[in-house]
Amino acid sequence: MMRSQLIIRTPGLVLMAGFFCLGFAMEAAAIVGAPLTPVSVAGVARRTTRRVVVASAATTSAATTSAATASAASAQAAAQSAQASAAQAQSASQASAAQAQAAQAQAQAAQAAAARPAGAPAVGSVVSALPAGCVSAPTGGVEYQNCGGVYYRAAFQGNNLVYVVQ
Repeated sequence: MMRSQLIIRTPGLVLMAGFFCLGFAMEAAAIVGAPLTPVSVAGVARRTTRRVVVASAATTSAATTSAATASAASAQAAAQSAQASAAQAQSASQASAAQAQAAQAQAQAAQAAAARPAGAPAVGSVVSALPAGCVSAPTGGVEYQNCGGVYYRAAFQGNNLVYVVQ
């Protein structure tokens, strides 16, 4: 290996103990070709190797990241499709439960209509006075009046007391 010695002498500013002095710089000597000098073959090889390793590591990590992202995206898509099918099954079961509940409500309404006296007013109609023979029947914190199987709830319409058929 060939080594040469480089000696530089330049006039200019010299930094000495924090003060600027005008004068000739001291000799700077560097042996070109020594392992840790900037232009040495070993230094160039070391820097090139470091750059290649860092670049390949970045490329490998980018490829790994993209592969992991792709696999995560496919896993997420599979999870979303499973969730969608579970939601469809749940909505189907909720729809069947809602239909069963509606059928039960219709059956109860038909039963209540059958149990109602023949001349009873329609549910939701408003009357200004109760018929004779009503009995107080509190249910769930609300005061109802039971008049021969028809229930009335007191309400105000403006300043007037009226009764709503329940």
